[in-house]
Amino acid sequence: MDATKAKANLLKEDGNKCFQNGNYQEAESLYSKAIQKDSTNAKFFTNRAMARIKLEAWDKCIDDCLKSIDLENDNMKGYYYLAQAQMALHHPNEAYHSALTAYEICIKTSNSSAGSVSSLVLKAKKEKWEAKEKDRIRRHSELLAELEDGLGHVAAYEKHSITARIRNGEIPQSEGAEEMKEVEDSTRRKIEELQNIFAIADPEHLQRREVPDYLIDGISFAIMHDPMVTRTGQSYDRSTLIEHLRRSSTDPLTREPLRIEDCRTNIALKAACEQFLEENGWAVDW
Repeated sequence: MDATKAKANLLKEDGNKCFQNGNYQEAESLYSKAIQKDSTNAKFFTNRAMARIKLEAWDKCIDDCLKSIDLENDNMKGYYYLAQAQMALHHPNEAYHSALTAYEICIKTSNSSAGSVSSLVLKAKKEKWEAKEKDRIRRHSELLAELEDGLGHVAAYEKHSITARIRNGEIPQSEGAEEMKEVEDSTRRKIEELQNIFAIADPEHLQRREVPDYLIDGISFAIMHDPMVTRTGQSYDRSTLIEHLRRSSTDPLTREPLRIEDCRTNIALKAACEQFLEENGWAVDW
């Protein structure tokens, strides 16, 4: 290793120490200095992306993730952090594909992060569905759409005012961030309450449709049709479990050795899946 790359690694290690101590701004700065010394190391970009997630610098985080993926195609952390930033920017479709790619890399490399990555995949898929549901409900009620838009405009005005106060030095960045979150949480609660009122008035068209978590396969993230339970008590659809074991003879969750003979049909869950799909035809599009 030449002297420049050695210096870059030392800067990265210093950045790691700052990150562990919660000094994310300084960590970002040190990772940037490491990148200036060596811009060919994908880990430097994923480390800076991690710091930028903590700083909520989403666009810059995405730039780092894309660069790290260019440098290293099977960069699980690059895709994982990319999905988190995309989620934060309310781009669930893109986040779903990024998180799913990270999950597939975990499976291929037997990475122990598969559990946390799969949770992000499922979260992104739920947000995708939520966005579709919101559009469907709004199409059925112009009044609801107008009221939701009104609440959104009020929230945007309040957040703009907070930004101006931060810029003018009236309040510190940390206090402004807390006030922003309060506005977002309050607006979300008001919209949910509004939607519930409209759903009571017209349940056929305005009731929000959801799939229970226990019906969702943890590998394909689709509704199960023929669930099998492993020795750990976790259930997966038979077809996806067989395909997973063909690629990797390990438990999808614990990464311990697993054979299909170690699993059995989850009869109760299978009945619940069949009943849910029979009563909710829309769920095939979930």
